[in-house]
Amino acid sequence: MTRRLANADPALRRAWHAVARSNEVAGTPTRVRLLGEEWVLVRLPDGRGGATLTAFADRCPHRLAPLSAGWVDGTSLRCGYHGWCFAADGSCTEIPSLGASEHAPPRAVASTPAGLAERNGMVFLAPEPPLTELLDVPEADDPAFAHGALEPIRARVGAGLMIDNFLDMAHFPFVHLATIGTPEAETFEFVVDRDGLGMRVHARHPFPHREDPGVAAGIRPLIQTRALEYRYRAPFSICLRIDYVEAGGTNVLDFYVQPEDDEHCLIYTTVHRNDLGDDPHAMAEAVAFERKIIDEDLALQERYADRRLPLDLTAEVHVKADRMTIELRRILGDLVEAATALR
Repeated sequence: MTRRLANADPALRRAWHAVARSNEVAGTPTRVRLLGEEWVLVRLPDGRGGATLTAFADRCPHRLAPLSAGWVDGTSLRCGYHGWCFAADGSCTEIPSLGASEHAPPRAVASTPAGLAERNGMVFLAPEPPLTELLDVPEADDPAFAHGALEPIRARVGAGLMIDNFLDMAHFPFVHLATIGTPEAETFEFVVDRDGLGMRVHARHPFPHREDPGVAAGIRPLIQTRALEYRYRAPFSICLRIDYVEAGGTNVLDFYVQPEDDEHCLIYTTVHRNDLGDDPHAMAEAVAFERKIIDEDLALQERYADRRLPLDLTAEVHVKADRMTIELRRILGDLVEAATALR
């Protein structure tokens, strides 16, 4: 039977997932959905003037009320239903209905994830001990780059199919003719280097550089060359570094897909540019351009009836241009196999 990876596949619990932007999580509980389950994110005061990034399953162990309906009280999160309080490690610090001399039941513990981390301006959560690594995007902290975040996009898509789409250059002339595609179908040359449950890919290809002011000035031609470096970490984190050969400058795109459930995903994209200076208008235009490209992809991706990604290489027909996306299937297949062996 052909194995297809659904958004809420149990194997994905053993991986890191982007669940929010860092600036979205503060002292007010934030509810997120991952793999068909709800979690609550909050920054709890640590008593020393700082705050601890905290995540709980969004249910109080008492009557399973959503903890996201509660509030921060001191260094704990207080449930809005019966007032139970939970510290950052999940331990219960107060039950109002108990007398001062009574102890909390042993199972009065809020469930915490196996992993919680921040990187690249994002919050990552792993429900069970992760087999994967976090994506490294050094440009996200490089002062030479300006940064622009797209609004998160909720779409009815498959997470694996969206990453597959991001790695697929052969669709540019057909889906992205109005933005980055050239009218003619292209032959792509690239090098794929496997790296554990991830990979790096290097490629070059011609494209219409419509953002280059040198084109309008007649200094450079419309069709120029892009040098591409893809960095991918399973399951749904990817970064693309684009170096513009003729015009100069670098554009780096973070792309994270949060599988909320089998039907829906949240998509996060951040733009890092070192060729825009401190011009906020130029960055706004760059962000709007990237959103247009994603909208072109979503117009097709949301039409898929089956949102699962086939992992069996015999389920689809492949050609040379599919080497990156073939490797994606192998990597995700290895993740599923390793996670299944541990269950």
